[in-house]
Amino acid sequence: MLKKDNVTGKPRPTAPQINDSMLTRESWKIFQVIAEFVEGYERLVHIKPSVSIYGSARVKEGTPYYKLAFDTAELLSNSGYSVVTGGGPGIMEAGNKGAYRGNSFSIGLNIVLPGEVCNNDYQDISLRFRHFFTRKVMFVKYASAYVAMPGGYGTIDELSEILSLIQTRKTRRIPVIMVNRKFWAPLIAWFKDTMLAQGMIDESDFELFSVAETPEEILQQIEDFYKIHGHDQEHPSGL
Repeated sequence: MLKKDNVTGKPRPTAPQINDSMLTRESWKIFQVIAEFVEGYERLVHIKPSVSIYGSARVKEGTPYYKLAFDTAELLSNSGYSVVTGGGPGIMEAGNKGAYRGNSFSIGLNIVLPGEVCNNDYQDISLRFRHFFTRKVMFVKYASAYVAMPGGYGTIDELSEILSLIQTRKTRRIPVIMVNRKFWAPLIAWFKDTMLAQGMIDESDFELFSVAETPEEILQQIEDFYKIHGHDQEHPSGL
């Protein structure tokens, strides 16, 4: 059904009628989302300070990237930081495994995917999410730092998310560390040669992240940041 628009004079579509059964199904999805937030808040409120580690699920045990993630997580865990990963294989498994060997919590924010069971076995606290967006909030909510190991689309997604939130001041400033300069250099060059050159970002936006090579350098960058800024920052948005 069409109606005439008062501004353009052209016919415009009208919203279709929605029956009660459709509304009920959609409304119950809201409660599923709320339940994921509530469980996440209740089970993770005590894990601070924590570091969220991202990276490829396709990295195999015994490879340099796997060892780097393992060693980083173990060092962070023994330094008093809980370690949060996506709970799956690859870099996520290495991160949980390293943290599990250390003294602090190893947390997995597992996602339910069709036909896949990929939770790793090295989690003190294990949560299961149906929705990517609720899971993303949990990655940010209690994080004292973000560590982006080499990875694919998912890693780029998480990296873009935290940089955007910090840039727009929707979350507090935390260290965002991209690990392995050789892997990330082409992306950083694109930031500069394309986005900055065309005015899509500012020069100051390059201060929102740093690059590190070793577990010791990662830990040092986190500790140096909080020597300057302190640990008592709150999310401006209240998230």
